[in-house]
Order: sequence, then C-alpha cells, then structure tokens
Amino acid sequence: MQGGDGARQAYDVLAPTYDEFVHGYLYERWTGRLLDEALAHGLRGDRLLDVGCGTGLSLVSMVERGWQVTGCDISPAMLELARGKVGEGAELAVADMRELPVFGEFDLVWAVNNPFNYLLGSEEFEATLSGMRRNLAPGGIVLFDLATMATFRSLFADEHLVETGGRSLLWQGQSAAADLRPGSVAEASYEASGEPASAHVHRQRHFAEPEVIAAIEAAGLRCLGAFGELESDLHRPLDEERHNMAVYVCVADAA
Repeated sequence: MQGGDGARQAYDVLAPTYDEFVHGYLYERWTGRLLDEALAHGLRGDRLLDVGCGTGLSLVSMVERGWQVTGCDISPAMLELARGKVGEGAELAVADMRELPVFGEFDLVWAVNNPFNYLLGSEEFEATLSGMRRNLAPGGIVLFDLATMATFRSLFADEHLVETGGRSLLWQGQSAAADLRPGSVAEASYEASGEPASAHVHRQRHFAEPEVIAAIEAAGLRCLGAFGELESDLHRPLDEERHNMAVYVCVADAA
C-alpha cells in the first residue's frame, strides 16, 4: 500500500496553513447537505465516525448539531488543530484509514472532502471501505466523496493562489489537463511564499464510478446512490465531466 504515507507527510507540513488555504469553503453547508442525503436514505441515530477529519472543519458543525463524534486522521499535526476547535466535544485519534481500528458502532461513518483520493490503488480503497463497514452500527450509513474528473483537470493542471493574512499560498498542478484520464495519478506542489519549509507535494488518484462500485461491493457494502455535486447541491446522475465531487451513499450488504 502506498497512498497514506505520502498523505501523512503532506498534511503534517500543510497543517499550519490548511485552514487559511481553504478559507471560505462552506463546510457547514456541505456537511448539512450530506447529512440531509443520509437521512433521506434511512439514517437514524446521532453517532458519527469522521474518517480523515483533518483539522476538524467537517466535524465541528456536527458537534454543534449535537452529534456524538469520533474523528480520526493519519496526520497528528492536523488532529492537533482539530483538538483546538472541539476540545472535549469529540473523541479524536490518529489512525490510518487503510487500517481503521474498530472505534465502536456508528450510525454514520463518513469520509468527506476527498480523503479517498489519497488512496492510490483499488486495494487501499477496498481496505478503507472494509474498515468503515466494521465500525458501522446495524442499519447505519457509509458516505464518502471523491474528486471528479472535472476537478482533477482543474486541481492538477492549474494554479490556485490564495492571498490571506499577508500570506500567499500557492497550489500548482503538475499535469496537463488533456493528459488526465479516469484512474490517473496526479501531483501538485504547495508552498507558502517566503516559507521554504512549507513546500511539499500532494499526490492523488482519480477513481471512476465503475471501480468505486466494485470496491463498495467487495467491502460488503451496497451502494444506495451516486451523486454529483455543484455549488453544494447534489444531482443525479453523476456526471464526471460536469460535477465537482462524486458522493456515494452505502449500507452494509445484508447478504
């Protein structure tokens, strides 16, 4: 397995500027929309396992909604920032999503804001889904999102500059958009201007819908729906060339 090790290194370095770089992203709206979709597919209860929770931006709003939240991430540096946001409001643990411990039984197990794209092969993908299933309470929901082909062709071919707090934060894709295909592995460099120690590389893989569905089934799950995201709203059918994110909602396969 190769994906998580690079992700840990990248996010340990990115942690000090991560919240500034994603400033303005509508986490509360996005998590609320995902929660609505899970409820529409039969979600009951209020226990959440947030896999790849990072600095806690995806779990803070769930804590505020009164959920019992456990979060895990491969990066200790990212988790330290999450602890600063939620205090004792959530249980947090360092964990590799490819080898998830059993933290308990959860009504909702999700991995949002595309941590799955750091898994660089189908074996890692299936292993992560199997770990999520092992943490699922009877009748619970597994939900995760992925960057689409449209997002890959922007994220890994273009330059994204954020000016905030007197800092310049630069994400620079290293591919040509025309070279990116379903299943491609792509890289981008990141650096805060004047801070050489912040320079590092992110490596992600695109996963097309047929490969995702196969991994879901191999992990003992059943896909209830595949959606595409535009402006925090979900649409069907999923269109990899138009939507920004792909969202999958699953349950444990009774068979």
